[in-house]
Amino acid sequence: MFISSSKWKPIELPSSPNVYPDNYTKHSNGGSYHGRVNANTIVFTAGDNSKPIFPTQIQLPLQRPNRQLLHRIPAVTPPPIISPPKNRKSTAAAATKATTSDILRLMDGLGLPIPVDIYTYLAKECTASRDPTGAIELHAHVNRSGLRPGLLFCNRILLMYVSCGLIDSARHLFDTMPVKDCNSWAAMIAGYIDVANHEEAINLFIEMRRRHQHNHHNANVLDSPDSWIIVSILKACVHTLDMGLGKQIHGWLSKINHPQDLFLSSSLINLYGKFGCLEGVDFVFDHLPRRNTVVWTAKIVYNCREEHFDEALAVFKEMGREGVKKNGSTFSTVLRACGRIEDDGQCGRQVHASAIKLGLESNDFVHCGLVDMYAKCGLINNARMVFETRPQRTSACWNAMLMGYIQGGHGIEAIKILYAMKAAGLQPQESLLNEVRFTCGSRDFVNKTDAMVHSNIHFEMKKLD
Repeated sequence: MFISSSKWKPIELPSSPNVYPDNYTKHSNGGSYHGRVNANTIVFTAGDNSKPIFPTQIQLPLQRPNRQLLHRIPAVTPPPIISPPKNRKSTAAAATKATTSDILRLMDGLGLPIPVDIYTYLAKECTASRDPTGAIELHAHVNRSGLRPGLLFCNRILLMYVSCGLIDSARHLFDTMPVKDCNSWAAMIAGYIDVANHEEAINLFIEMRRRHQHNHHNANVLDSPDSWIIVSILKACVHTLDMGLGKQIHGWLSKINHPQDLFLSSSLINLYGKFGCLEGVDFVFDHLPRRNTVVWTAKIVYNCREEHFDEALAVFKEMGREGVKKNGSTFSTVLRACGRIEDDGQCGRQVHASAIKLGLESNDFVHCGLVDMYAKCGLINNARMVFETRPQRTSACWNAMLMGYIQGGHGIEAIKILYAMKAAGLQPQESLLNEVRFTCGSRDFVNKTDAMVHSNIHFEMKKLD
């Protein structure tokens, strides 16, 4: 039977049953319960007719916990988890970064043969890091290994030498290569262009074309070279003042129907423009199926350089009708043309309004061009207003404002600009100082000012020296 009584109190049992005596008595409200305890069971009896009650049959009442006491227990805050910082590089790993020489010595010490893939990887590393010492050691190790590299690997070594500035070693390898492709010639040409040896770059290009004429199995490679090779040679033609070769290259490209991309076409326009050949500029420009901002601006630049200012303004207007986006270089160039057109600044004002509309008035080049344009047109007040719109001005803008006052015969204002330039931390050029001296010493300026003012001006000029 189960012990069930409303007046029954829970029995507190020790942790080990062996501590109980054989006969254990618990008094509760006058009644008595006897129990025998052994290591396996706990037996309770109530009177003589009681049956043994096992521990699994005991029903112990549950008491509701006192929540006021629970609130008094302080909360235990777990310790913060400290995570290692992200992107933390090990200094030991950085210090032990292996170089090309280390890898080669390690492979030699282990007696392992180095495959071409490892050599190629090391060549790429030397190319990226521009390590000339590693490049020389790598090529020497390849030669000692008895490896017979193919054309692709030789081009990789050639590019490695060129990138490391070892142009003589690159040329020696190039001359000993039994087979060369377009990439081989291009690497050597680019190498000579990088070291400003434009004559040798041109000689290599001519030799490439001559060998092609006697070696037709490379026709698919050399008949239509990459555009950047042609661009490099065209730049070399400009530096060597060899316009004849540039024209021949242009005619050859037209003969083989080489695609006229914008990159190559810009170089051709630059070639003709540098030599003042506006007919060549127009020819290349007119045969372009698509024109971007660069080629439009280039045409405006070279028309201004040859003092065809009306034509430059016409190209600018046509550019607007075509809907081509203009940039700061476009506006600064056409503003130079507007300053030389004698129309009292009318075209210049229109260009100024267009710059404001496109939000380019604050551009450094446009701002300087506006000051110069208004000053050249004799609108010195407009130039001053544009000049003062920006607190931060470039040295070119200061010089443009100063030249405007000098050309207009405003000696006093020119001296004020000189003082303002010195206060801004700029040192005026000696040529500009001489221009101010000449302006202040001219007869017209002396006639406009009294003797006292003129003597003060000379005193101030001496202070500026």
